[in-house]
Amino acid sequence: MLEAKKLTVNFEKVEALKGISFHLGRGDFICLIGANGAGKTTTLRAISGLKQLASGQIWYQGEKINGLAPERIAKMGIIQVPEGRRIFSFLSVLENLMVGAYLTEVKEKAVGRLERVFQRFPRLAERRNQKAGSLSGGEQQMLAFGRALMADPKLLMLDEPTLGLSPKMVGECARFITEISREGVEIILVEQNARLALSISKRAYVLVTGSIVLEGESRELANSEYVKKAYLGQ
Repeated sequence: MLEAKKLTVNFEKVEALKGISFHLGRGDFICLIGANGAGKTTTLRAISGLKQLASGQIWYQGEKINGLAPERIAKMGIIQVPEGRRIFSFLSVLENLMVGAYLTEVKEKAVGRLERVFQRFPRLAERRNQKAGSLSGGEQQMLAFGRALMADPKLLMLDEPTLGLSPKMVGECARFITEISREGVEIILVEQNARLALSISKRAYVLVTGSIVLEGESRELANSEYVKKAYLGQ
């Protein structure tokens, strides 16, 4: 599905990504773990077309996508849920969800997706006319997920989805992500909670200051002494 080849990204004179390569297969679910500043969010922004590459290539379903406009990439089915949720607090829940369907060419499809989102997140259905800014943090994260699902993603990129959530909502969030993956949506998860990320993903990449230092099956990496010491507090 997606192949990133030797991605380099610069912020002025600082090299944020240092020639990293990774891939995502059909039905795959990978996570990127690492400390703040490791380059995880930069990687997602590069795939989304929000950050220009200094060098390297990104291929998706056989087509090179680096250099394409972000809206073109989104229309191909690559959808990102940004860190901090970024909902429109002054709009209603329903209006936020419909923003996610702006690329939908047929209105009837958007209606069908809305019904599925409300089935998945009943609380959003109950609060459809409520201002999004008045929702709890967990409900806002549901809304961010729902908005992304309205775009009918083929590849869903999640940036710190559990940040600031209660332990109960962290568990709910993990359940939502797992369900979406089982339905056939490819996922790239960026998550500070390495224990959670490794427990629900299939494969993992460990980033340190812009470089991939470790990769492999998530269960195997969870048992790595390096990962245990650096990210799992063991």
